[in-house]
Amino acid sequence: MAEKTLTHLGQSGEANMVDVSQKPATERIALAEGKVVMRTETLELVLSGDAKKGDVLGTARIAGIQAAKRTHELIPLCHPLPVTKIEVAIEPDRKLPGLVVRATVKVTGQTGVEMEALTAVSIACLTIYDMVKAAERGVRIEGIRLLEKSGGASGSWRAER
Repeated sequence: MAEKTLTHLGQSGEANMVDVSQKPATERIALAEGKVVMRTETLELVLSGDAKKGDVLGTARIAGIQAAKRTHELIPLCHPLPVTKIEVAIEPDRKLPGLVVRATVKVTGQTGVEMEALTAVSIACLTIYDMVKAAERGVRIEGIRLLEKSGGASGSWRAER
């Protein structure tokens, strides 16, 4: 197996933005996930639409979409990308209890959209926390991770479930 390198480090160890100018533009897709764990009563409050700050799920979806578009402004070495699709889905999971947030981001470009998908999930989860903290301060955000990616020179990858 070839030795892995940290592509954002220069020869002296300094941080650099990766030069992707010689890479071909290909369709790239990334799917990320995170979980927001809360008491059953808090989950029911969210699902009923009676949260003090309003529509928790709708607001979190929009926040995630907006965050994905601005990833390059938040993560210093990310390239600005012309994303072609951002989908944020939030589903209740009564076994947690809580919400499972998934984001799919797509681009045709020279670099992947893993960071955009992870940023969308992170900000959607933080938005849910912000909107329910008045009802429950002990809400936990857990398991933010990349589930799968496709496209580019490294091809497809899928996390073990």
